[in-house]
Amino acid sequence: MRAVRIDAHGGPEVLTVREIADPEPESGPTPDASAESDAEPGPGAEPGPGAGEVLVRTVASSLNPVDWKTRAWDVGPALPATLGWDLAGIVVASSAPQFAVGDRVIAMSAQIATGLGTWAELVRLPVRLLAHAPKTLTLAEAATLPLAGTTAVQALAALRLESRTRLLVTGAAGAVGGLAVQLARQAGVSVDGLVSRPEHVEVVREFGASTVTYSVAELPQGAYDAVLDTAGVDVSRALGDGGSYISVSDAPLPDAPGAAKSYVQESGKDLTELVGLVDAGRLKVRVAAHYPLSEVRAAHERFEAGGLSGKVVLLF
Repeated sequence: MRAVRIDAHGGPEVLTVREIADPEPESGPTPDASAESDAEPGPGAEPGPGAGEVLVRTVASSLNPVDWKTRAWDVGPALPATLGWDLAGIVVASSAPQFAVGDRVIAMSAQIATGLGTWAELVRLPVRLLAHAPKTLTLAEAATLPLAGTTAVQALAALRLESRTRLLVTGAAGAVGGLAVQLARQAGVSVDGLVSRPEHVEVVREFGASTVTYSVAELPQGAYDAVLDTAGVDVSRALGDGGSYISVSDAPLPDAPGAAKSYVQESGKDLTELVGLVDAGRLKVRVAAHYPLSEVRAAHERFEAGGLSGKVVLLF
């Protein structure tokens, strides 16, 4: 099968698409999922996953900041390594009754810690990481949801929104920030957004933000009882007394009472809740560009150039 691998850390040039061994021996041919299909695989298509595991043929994934950082920085599992955290695809073998062959699924795998990357044509995952894909999205669209959505859900939970009334989200036009704005509004919280450029203001307003600015200096001092920082920007002056400040960025925390990091954890349960919101029309995902797997280097270059109002999707 094909997979995106790195043998060394560096720029996009270290990314290679190569043939590697399948995660399980195959007893016969597997279905072609290079394009999305709801057809079930034919006879003999099921390699045998272990107990509590599901084998998925990948249809799409998406790029996240952690992907280029793992590629560029000396972090992550031993090399060579397969990259990728997000996955949307079709089950080709399952030992779990809740996921049948032919089911459309999504998952998030913590590649940087476990070495289990999703940028491969076949991925064997623990069943606890999977959720059924949204019925209202294509798998290319669904691939944008797992890491960004799970990060947003868990960071907002750390803020204890049930006791908050006014939230500021930095990087509100980004993948995590945009979903966080929508989720917080669903929880009945008043949300303001900070973005990096003027053209993103209207995008975040459409998510439900009350006030959106691209100037840190314009933020009202002490006005918020919760801050979610997804961009690594110090906006602690905007936090009111007794407020909660959660960051999901790599930047150092500001010297502010209540400031803490939220580190995303794998969770099929959180994914299932996100899927329910998507299918109910209460949560929107955004795609900025699609790239075939063979153009993964170009996908990284576009992603790192910034300025996108949606995610970059890899198609298998």
